[in-house]
Amino acid sequence: MTEKINTNSLENQFLIAMPQLEGSYFADTVTYLWKHNEDGAIGIVINKPLLLREVDIFDELEIDYKVEQQQMTIKRQVLSGGPVERDKGFIIHDSLDEWESSINVTPEIKICTSRTILQDIARGKGPKNYLIALGCAGWEAGQLEQEIIKNSWLTVPANSELIFSQSHSSKLTEAADILGVNIRRLPQEAGHS
Repeated sequence: MTEKINTNSLENQFLIAMPQLEGSYFADTVTYLWKHNEDGAIGIVINKPLLLREVDIFDELEIDYKVEQQQMTIKRQVLSGGPVERDKGFIIHDSLDEWESSINVTPEIKICTSRTILQDIARGKGPKNYLIALGCAGWEAGQLEQEIIKNSWLTVPANSELIFSQSHSSKLTEAADILGVNIRRLPQEAGHS
C-alpha cells in the first residue's frame, strides 16, 4: 500500500501578510509555515525582531558562551515568532546534525526547541545558519485555508536564504518579489473575481 501524499499542504511555504492585516499582530510579516495538515497549521514569523539579542537569551538561561561567539551573537536579534507560546523558544536551522526535539521540515531545514542547540550555538558548535524565535503562530483545522480565501495571506515556496537572512526589514518585500508582487502597492481591500 502506498503512502498518501497531501498535495494541498502548505508546509515549507512562506505566508506573506496582505495589507488588510494592518493593525494586527501579523501586519507586514512573513511566516515560515513548517507544519500544515488536516488538524491545522504551525508557523514561525521570521521578520519581527524583539529588543532581545541572542546573548540576552544565553544570559537568561545561564548558558556560558565563548568571547568570540559573544561578538557574533551580540548583533543577532531574537524574533517574535508568533502570538502563541511566547515563552517557548524555537530554533530554525539548516544543519545536518540532530539535536533533541529536532523536527525535519525538509532535508535542509529543521525546527528545534532544545536547550542543547542553544548551548552548542553559544560554544560556536551549532548550525551555521539559524534563527531563534520566541513563540509561534498557530491555526486550527481549516482556519488558515479560510484566511487565505479571504485574501489575508499570499503563499510562496520558502527558500532558506530568506529564512536565515538577518535583514529582517526587507524580508516582506523579498518574499513578495518571489511572486513578482510589489506588496507595498496592493490595496488594503481585496476583491474576488
